Amino acid sequence: MNKLTKLSLAVVIGSLMMPAFASKTEPYTQSGTNAREMLVEQPIHWISVDQIKKELEGKAPINVSFDIDDTVLFSSPCFYYGQQKYSPGKQDYLKNQDFWNEVNAGCDNYSIPKQIGADLIKMHQDRGDQIYFITGRTAGKTDGVTPVLQKAFDIKNMHPVEFMGGRERTTKYNKTPGIIAHKVTIHYGDSDDDILAAKEAGIRGIRLMRAANSTYQPMPTLGGYGEEVLINSSY
Repeated sequence: MNKLTKLSLAVVIGSLMMPAFASKTEPYTQSGTNAREMLVEQPIHWISVDQIKKELEGKAPINVSFDIDDTVLFSSPCFYYGQQKYSPGKQDYLKNQDFWNEVNAGCDNYSIPKQIGADLIKMHQDRGDQIYFITGRTAGKTDGVTPVLQKAFDIKNMHPVEFMGGRERTTKYNKTPGIIAHKVTIHYGDSDDDILAAKEAGIRGIRLMRAANSTYQPMPTLGGYGEEVLINSSY
């Protein structure tokens, strides 16, 4: 084989090994993404129930608190119903005491318990931890929420739900007084206010993911305050 033939063959082989680059025929109109970008993980501190359990092994029982809506219950149907009845297309219903009286009286019988809530609560109860529910809801005339939660999650030593909405406070975030009063060590919640209330109280706040079809919009940024985020926690 002469030198020219060898050179030609090398060029052919080299060209076959080189990646092909396709040029855009039209400029993109949306940001979009690609397979490589999709593989880039965001700097989020993911954590699992098993990891939390292992971290707590050998430690004395603690007090833990949970937000309710989008944390342990998928309660969007109640809020959707309330909006349609009291302020269609607006958020004014959240300031209407009639809505809170109605929703807290028993609407949560139709809310769906989240599996992640059941898993977390079981893990903590098996350790002997005390469970508290601290919500931003405004209290109604009747508390139908406490019995629903007790039954849904088989709470052994049920404490009444703390309704923090509308309460007078000296803290920036409305759940902070409840967290402090019950000497909570870990607070679980889906909202920014949950994480910020935990920070204000000086305790560990762990974020749960909100279901994509929740009525509570816009969606929060997971890990936006450097908090841990529970993996697979949207359901």
